[in-house]
Amino acid sequence: DTVSVLYCNNNMPFVKVVKNKAYFKRFQVQYRRRREGKTDYRARRQMVLQDKTKFGSPKYRLVVRFTNKDIVAQIVHAKIKGDDVIAAAYSHELKAFGITHGLTNYAAAYSTGLLLARRVLNKLKIDKEFEGAKEATGAFAEVRTKKEDQGDDEKRFPFKAILDIGLARTTTGARIFGVLKGAVDGGVAVPHRPNRFPGFDKKKGELNAKTHRDRIFGKHVADYLKQVKEENDEGNTVFASVIKAGITPESIEGIYKKAHAAIRANPVATKKAKKDVKSKNFGTKKTTKTERKANAAKKVASIRAALKK
Repeated sequence: DTVSVLYCNNNMPFVKVVKNKAYFKRFQVQYRRRREGKTDYRARRQMVLQDKTKFGSPKYRLVVRFTNKDIVAQIVHAKIKGDDVIAAAYSHELKAFGITHGLTNYAAAYSTGLLLARRVLNKLKIDKEFEGAKEATGAFAEVRTKKEDQGDDEKRFPFKAILDIGLARTTTGARIFGVLKGAVDGGVAVPHRPNRFPGFDKKKGELNAKTHRDRIFGKHVADYLKQVKEENDEGNTVFASVIKAGITPESIEGIYKKAHAAIRANPVATKKAKKDVKSKNFGTKKTTKTERKANAAKKVASIRAALKK
């Protein structure tokens, strides 16, 4: 950079940094998704890069994203042309399994992860071989991967995916780890530790499985619903639609249990029937020469009839 020096009346120099032509010629623009603040390319590079010795074997990622009203969970692997989605599950799909309210809480996140795991394993035809945890206990379970395998077990390795959380913060008890736990219980091997699950005691270095289980089955929601009902505040509309649907604090755990069983029974996505929609053509139809002549003759005839009157 060049520095121009300007002198004021009191003989004190005023230093101004000027970016010259050489600076701008060497300036490198960042990737578009970095400029938009959507992608952490340093983290993505680590997740996507594959060893050359593995001869192009796909490296799968469990991509989890939260919106205001939905949870998106996908199994993705990177290609030269772009990311390829193998399977996807959304929390709005949980309505088909009996979960109609609270589609962005921890319990819904767990159910979405479970749905994705069962769906991808069903697609790969290995769902009978890897059933995962048959019941949600909230306890931490080590996943078997080739990297940390001691060679004791001769069975087939489970389907492995790396957790991709994007720009989200990895705080203890975050809903992202609910999706992770659901996927692991569903039979997908996602390398992880228990220190970010709800109920983890940092001082003891232990996970309280009961606390975690309560969160998976929505006990925190049931407690809050009970409190709102006891207060009986007409101005409080937090659980208005839940109360209207006839859901009680005691029935919430049962709803999630039934949903988990239904997901395991049939995780396949149902295709919506196509609607017969007639497309509107707003453009003017092109007429032939004979049609134009006939239209002109009609106009002439109508004008002559008007003049005679």
